[in-house]
Amino acid sequence: MELILDILYIYAAIYTVFFLALAIRNLSDKKFKREKKYSQYEDKDNLAVVIYAHNNANTLENLINEIKSQDYPIGNFKVFLILDNCTDGSQNMYNNDEFIHTINIQDVGTIGKDQAISILLEQLTHDDFIDSFVFIDADRSIAPDFLTTVNAALTKNSVLSGETIIDIENFGPIDKIKAAYQKYHMNFIRRARSLFGLASQADSGVFIIKKDIVNEIGDVDFKDINSELKYSLLLSKIGFKCTYNPNIQTIVDSANYEFKKPRLSARINLFRNGILQIFSKNFVFNEHVLSLIYPNIWTLLIIYAIVLKHSYNSYFFLDFKFVLFTFILLAVGFALSLVESKLNKVEILRLFMYPIYSFGHIIKNLPPVRKLINKITNKEDLSENTQKFDVDVVVSTNRSNLNCKMQFISDHGLAKIRFFYKNKKFTTGTHLRMIDALQELKTKLDDYGFVLRICNCCTHFTPNVDGSTNMLKGFCNSDYPSPSIKEPKPTLIWNTCNDFCPAELNNIITEMVKESNQD
Repeated sequence: MELILDILYIYAAIYTVFFLALAIRNLSDKKFKREKKYSQYEDKDNLAVVIYAHNNANTLENLINEIKSQDYPIGNFKVFLILDNCTDGSQNMYNNDEFIHTINIQDVGTIGKDQAISILLEQLTHDDFIDSFVFIDADRSIAPDFLTTVNAALTKNSVLSGETIIDIENFGPIDKIKAAYQKYHMNFIRRARSLFGLASQADSGVFIIKKDIVNEIGDVDFKDINSELKYSLLLSKIGFKCTYNPNIQTIVDSANYEFKKPRLSARINLFRNGILQIFSKNFVFNEHVLSLIYPNIWTLLIIYAIVLKHSYNSYFFLDFKFVLFTFILLAVGFALSLVESKLNKVEILRLFMYPIYSFGHIIKNLPPVRKLINKITNKEDLSENTQKFDVDVVVSTNRSNLNCKMQFISDHGLAKIRFFYKNKKFTTGTHLRMIDALQELKTKLDDYGFVLRICNCCTHFTPNVDGSTNMLKGFCNSDYPSPSIKEPKPTLIWNTCNDFCPAELNNIITEMVKESNQD
């Protein structure tokens, strides 16, 4: 027991010193101010601005206009727009715009950011014009000097991520607490690490990288937040760490922002794989691997509480006063970290509430507590036996198209669907078949005058009776995009295309049930 306490205290004390060093280093940002001041005088890289969009018509137009208004020489950058199975009109917005090189992905479903960008990078491998790639999501907004700032940062760094400024106007209380922590993390932790020359995690929402590095690695990895962390470690390992730069700023609306953190299990797995490789001269990579197990606030408080009590009442290898001194250093470091965090008084108050939210989140997700809550609220427990699949969908009204998300959930053979629009969600009841859950969702949307634009709700769709309960496959009988293709084309129930034609709900369900019974 004594040995365990010794190890825990050493772990907490080392991090305390590191945290205090970050806080002191973050007090001065002359480096970034100087870079911003003289950014316009740097030699100009040839940039490829790659925009990924999936039904982002409202924000995409604004972003394209902002890119066209950049103070960066127009001869030094190209714009590539990836439209991933868009059905909201954005697929037709820039057909005749010579300024925008459009890659329109249709009739194969939504392939996702990672695969879509990989297709483009393969096409641009031998483009000698490009020096660096600037990846940015279509839901972002940028300043007129964005590319100039990016170019200045590229003079000393080969891989960059930037600050995401969240418009929190439509956030609820919990999301505002998370937004305050996110802002603190960017303006203190990431910024201070950058000033120390340490690595940061890649952010596919805004990510800059030299083309030579992409050619060396072969691709980027934007599948999810966990793969971005893994990709960041790979960059550190080969000597091209991802550097956070607060001058590179993008703004995103609360309706389009999603709070994401790498799973603890993913971090532990990466640490296990990386710990065997840290015995090298690559200090940045070694520290990056160790950062995967940095403690959170509750871990530190619990360790200090136990050690302080033990060292006060019993023998400890260090005196109680020294343990108390290191704890005071931690408190001083936190106070200093607030100085340059750019948080106002309300945001600081929300930051102090984040540990409470974090603790509640941990307790809520403990298996016994989660099962009890689900039983009380009559919800199913999404355990390890549960399979989930998320898709982006469009819902039509009489006046516009709305970007939404659907989550197909299969739990112990039972099915339900969760529907998301902005910060609101609706979950169907539990059904024996996915088509029954879909019928409930479609009926609910019909009550509000909404049309769900997916293949399963299209008059051209015919289900494929393959013996499965959920029947996720089908055939498209539309002539689009080529009338010469006479045979029905295979599709999945969540796909869609420009030839979408809404079908009667009862017709869809009746046909599927009949064919299922015949089988």
